[in-house]
Amino acid sequence: MFSALELTLVLLAAAVFGVVLFRMLHLPPMLGYLCVGIVLGPHAFGLAEESQATHRLAEFGVVFLMFSIGLEFSLPKLMAMRRAVFGLGMAQVLLTIAAAVAVGWLASVTLAGYLNIDWRGWFALGGALAMSSTAIVSKILTERLELESEHGRRIISVLLFQDLALVPLLILVPALADPTDIGSTLMWAGAKAAFVLVLLLFIGQRLLRGWFRIVVQRRSQELFMLNLLLITLGAAWITEKAGLSLALGAFVAGMLISETEYRHQVEEDIKPFRDVLLGLFFITIGMLLNVRLVLENWWLVLLLLAIPVLLKFGLITLLARLFGASSGTAIRTGLGLAQAGEFGFVLLSQAGALKMVDPFLIQLILASMVLSMLVAPFILDKMDAIALKLSANEWMMQSVALTQIAARTMNVQRHVVIAGFGRSGQSLAKLLEEEGIAYHALDLDPERVHEAQSAGASVSYGDAARRESLVAAGIHRAAALVITYADTPSAIKLMYHAHLLAPALPIIVRSYDDTDIEKLLASGAAEVVPEAIEGSLMLASHALLMMGVPLRKVVHRVQAARGERYVSLRGYFHGRSDHAEDGEHQNIRLHSVSLGESARSIGRELHELQLQELGAEVTAIRRGKTRIAVTPNSVLEAGDIVVLRGDTEGIARVEARLL
Repeated sequence: MFSALELTLVLLAAAVFGVVLFRMLHLPPMLGYLCVGIVLGPHAFGLAEESQATHRLAEFGVVFLMFSIGLEFSLPKLMAMRRAVFGLGMAQVLLTIAAAVAVGWLASVTLAGYLNIDWRGWFALGGALAMSSTAIVSKILTERLELESEHGRRIISVLLFQDLALVPLLILVPALADPTDIGSTLMWAGAKAAFVLVLLLFIGQRLLRGWFRIVVQRRSQELFMLNLLLITLGAAWITEKAGLSLALGAFVAGMLISETEYRHQVEEDIKPFRDVLLGLFFITIGMLLNVRLVLENWWLVLLLLAIPVLLKFGLITLLARLFGASSGTAIRTGLGLAQAGEFGFVLLSQAGALKMVDPFLIQLILASMVLSMLVAPFILDKMDAIALKLSANEWMMQSVALTQIAARTMNVQRHVVIAGFGRSGQSLAKLLEEEGIAYHALDLDPERVHEAQSAGASVSYGDAARRESLVAAGIHRAAALVITYADTPSAIKLMYHAHLLAPALPIIVRSYDDTDIEKLLASGAAEVVPEAIEGSLMLASHALLMMGVPLRKVVHRVQAARGERYVSLRGYFHGRSDHAEDGEHQNIRLHSVSLGESARSIGRELHELQLQELGAEVTAIRRGKTRIAVTPNSVLEAGDIVVLRGDTEGIARVEARLL
């Protein structure tokens, strides 16, 4: 057999090859990991053997995934979602277990000579089948930018309750196998769970912010990363020692950090660990699939695949409707949760170890669960199309809305598309109207849209973050897109679709403060306007005027501050008609340099050129009709138009170096 190093190299090489192949086929990389596990596993070529160490390491992939999900939630947000988490989620888990017990009892009566499983075994199997894949679903929803959608929030809420339900199920199943002392076992487990959660949520919350501040003040990226790993794994260790799951502790740690100002830095730092270890997790799941068993009993495996998936889909769709979701949202929620989950394997192996279920049946169910996780990405990819086909109401509502939007924008050219028609959107629309500039706004508040339309505003009901809505609003003919609501995930999703439809379209985004500016700019925003900074500038200008500072000087101060914040306001392009009345700012200007085929800077990165030492900086790079993000590693190409900012002499020196 292979040594540890050789096995690692085999797994790495196979993982890289598998992910590259599946990316080329435009399929989710997690399918590549699953297929690598199937091919290399003990049931196929046998190049890699399952081991406790491998499974333990793979668990950390789920730990870091749950930590990342926790970063998306805060305690107030979780409390706001309590109806979905403890209502829809609890109903799904309990009714799935009840349905499994009922169907299992009926099967045991019908097939008395073949199935010898009592209700306790079916309860354990029901708990395993009630779980859905947090790893697969949350990763796909994140990649599709749908975590904040209506169905995304419901799916995550149910997944959260499933993760919480794992804890009592892991205690209850062994207690059912030996029911002599079930009462005291459950009471002791509940007391430990309550103590640990109080320790983490209340005491941990008080300590965390202060401790992070101490670490950050040391100004060491290495120390920050070590501290992050310590907190994540430390919280997971605490919950594990209390008899709870590793993932629960990691989720609580992420939720606590989400309420600090270090959330976004933490999110970026944790990604490499999460993605690599999640890949290992999916490889170990693939190793569980016994291909020979599937081929020999393919009809049983397909039956055990179809029945739970259809049962969960129907049950969750019905429950989502009962909890107030539209038919389309309910169908998407059911499709997102129909597959098996990684925690289901934990409950299944526990039931097998306690001899509550026949080993042969466990192998068949295991194979069907792995297959359901394999087909899950394909189902999620076609989620919208399936919802439209199954729900005539959903199709009708979307068709009518899109037709109305298209009818209002059909004859409009070079207009501004406004995403969100709240106070900011309405103020912008009023200014555009006064300047004679056409616009069309999209908003999801039907009452606001009705009132605004009655008053003559050019606004339609529609989700600007949907590709179809942008097309109907005439994004191909628009001059600009303005996102007027401060919601970073939704804005990033909107910009993703907008850039696919109109790559050269300038996009202006509103944010609460400057926390997400770099993320929004990296996602394609031409400019980000933080309302907190704009508010402080207006407060400062009024205060200066009250103190007797001349209006002209106040205006220059505000312009200088905005010029430092906004790229598009840093200087201006000078012409012959410019006067010297700009005072201290008359020397700062913008200048465009076109790079020809013979320019010496072609093929070089910006940091190599050391342009700022010459007295000017690069504020923008235009390549064809596209604006390229300016970073120290930006490579210049022939035909680029480089926009410089600086004084006259500095610009001349930089232009000489570029050319």
